Amino acid sequence: MGAQQVRGVIARAKGEPVRIETIVVPDPGPGEAVVKIQTCGVCHTDLHYREGGINDDFPFLLGHEAAGIVESVGEDVTEVAPGDFVVLNWRAVCGQCRACRRGRPQYCFDTHNARQRMTLTDGTELSPALGIGAFAEKTLVAAGQCTKVDPAASPAAAGLLGCGVMAGIGAAINTGGVGRGDSVAVIGCGGVGAAAVLGARLAGAGRIVAVDIDDRKLETARGLGATHTVNSRSTEAVEAIRELTGGFGADVVIEAVGRPETYEQAFYARDLAGTVVLVGVPTPEMRIDLPLLDVFGRGGSLKSSWYGDCLPSRDFPMLIDLYLQGRLDLDAFVTETIGLDDVEAAFTRMHQGDVLRSVVVL
Repeated sequence: MGAQQVRGVIARAKGEPVRIETIVVPDPGPGEAVVKIQTCGVCHTDLHYREGGINDDFPFLLGHEAAGIVESVGEDVTEVAPGDFVVLNWRAVCGQCRACRRGRPQYCFDTHNARQRMTLTDGTELSPALGIGAFAEKTLVAAGQCTKVDPAASPAAAGLLGCGVMAGIGAAINTGGVGRGDSVAVIGCGGVGAAAVLGARLAGAGRIVAVDIDDRKLETARGLGATHTVNSRSTEAVEAIRELTGGFGADVVIEAVGRPETYEQAFYARDLAGTVVLVGVPTPEMRIDLPLLDVFGRGGSLKSSWYGDCLPSRDFPMLIDLYLQGRLDLDAFVTETIGLDDVEAAFTRMHQGDVLRSVVVL
């Protein structure tokens, strides 16, 4: 077929508005696939890339929370074939590292992306966001980044499993180990936190307390399964969570903000022997200061959840099946559908808290 030229959303320099440019997508090499993108969610991580918060490898091809159809595959690709409906993931497991060999591929320490690089028409190499780069009509990825799911699913909903929704559901189920009857508190109810509420409900939690400073987000969280809501702008969050859990604190507290202040709230809002799960993404300069005696004396565990500790090949098809059965409302996360040209405006709406997810439809 030869290299193809398609439109993509490029961030050229720190803080500059993104723009649509023509990009060159090479034919897939060994272990690679070209995917025709159908939908891609606008995630906060893409804004981080544009702001230089991830690294300085500009220009970036943004977008990573995507679903589409495999168009072509390179040699040695057996897991997917042209025509397959796939959700893209940013952690293609290697199968060979010490985590994979110990039967813990969800922690793979050597995940990989496509070897070839997509470029601008002048040959400038692009850095695809999280190794995907899906704000584009087509993208090149490692075949292991493609997870085949039931094509009956809406692409706009299915693609959200590629990042934020999976991170939240996985934080509750995989990392937090939420079980039937557990009490759960979720601090921060943006896209990831709202998905954590949904995951806690799916796992059978008895009491789910959603905490945020935005009443709109709390209302959404209630619709997804929160039994109680706390606006921490006007109410002290730790006291409110304890009050709602018999004075003890929650069995599992999920911190979906990624700030020292909210992490400290999560630490003190859990019951003795409870679990704190950090799924919010902090910035490099952030520090926490906790009395070591409290860390020791409260017991339990302090965990971080990277991508919801998910194994895409295991979790994506299962969650899509639950969605198709009407037991997992992924559609609730799709606030609006937009075009490629609307990504910059979507960043603004996301920053203002106006949307759970804007989804680009191609």
